Amino acid sequence: MGLHDIRRRGARFVIAGALAAVLSPATVAVPAEAATPHAYTVWQWNVAGNTIHDGSTTDGMVDQAAASIVNRAADFAGFNELCKGQYDALVTALRAKGWPADTQNFARFEPSRPAGNSSVCNGEEFGNALFSKQPPGTAARIALPDDGSAEKRNLLCAPLSGTPAIRFCTTHITTNQSFNVAQLDAVRQKLEAYHAAGETVLISGDFNAQPHYGRLNPFYAPSLDVPNNGDNTGAYRELDDNDTGNCLGYGEWTADGTPGAAPPCGGKAKIDLIFVRESALAGSYSEDSLAISTSCTGVAACSDHRIVVGTVTVA
Repeated sequence: MGLHDIRRRGARFVIAGALAAVLSPATVAVPAEAATPHAYTVWQWNVAGNTIHDGSTTDGMVDQAAASIVNRAADFAGFNELCKGQYDALVTALRAKGWPADTQNFARFEPSRPAGNSSVCNGEEFGNALFSKQPPGTAARIALPDDGSAEKRNLLCAPLSGTPAIRFCTTHITTNQSFNVAQLDAVRQKLEAYHAAGETVLISGDFNAQPHYGRLNPFYAPSLDVPNNGDNTGAYRELDDNDTGNCLGYGEWTADGTPGAAPPCGGKAKIDLIFVRESALAGSYSEDSLAISTSCTGVAACSDHRIVVGTVTVA
């Protein structure tokens, strides 16, 4: 069975002092009066739970996901295209591995397709999920502009119960080009609302947009101005945008066979992203995409997306 949101009454903490001033993509200065910095590891995977796994909980995907979350010492994990049965199996698997600090309160699920369609997830719900090592608070479940398809895209967010100024979100943006920008704008506006309320948000997901696309310029901060990613007007940094070893400003590819404009450094597309607001940075950050496993039974590959793992220090 899946977990239900547990409403908790907690004291709100007001972060005093100025946020860290960003000097470069990986170097920051932290004022003495700033809040104590904390490092978080974010783990993200679009698992193609219906398309590739047909809703299976026993073909190896769930076990591999749970093992990777634990092995990578993730604080937060985001999933896209997850069937409800797979979510329930992940809850069980992560409990068994002793990952959550509170085994009764660490997971949230929000469907983008309801139950009842036998051709999707064997009739189960299908959508996004987030997991938090420390207990999360009440989840916000935000509907994104409707693209008219059967899949109703959403933004799923939850604060940390013990540190409500820290919030983790995950989303899956439509491939429909007529609505992709509208959904991206809706997500960004919500992130800015959280920022205005004094929160620091870490967001991961399948954005169905590559870093150098113009429609992500309102996300990336102007401080990122390189040949592979310029003309930016936003307030955020993506945790792989400082990757000089692969493609500075872009990062490593994450999606196999994704159509669209070719990546600036060749190879395959990067559409699975982890963002944090630049003003919240209080130290270095980095990100890696992991090779897609071929160990799931009955399929050639465990997903058509790579797992993405990023670590960032925020105030």
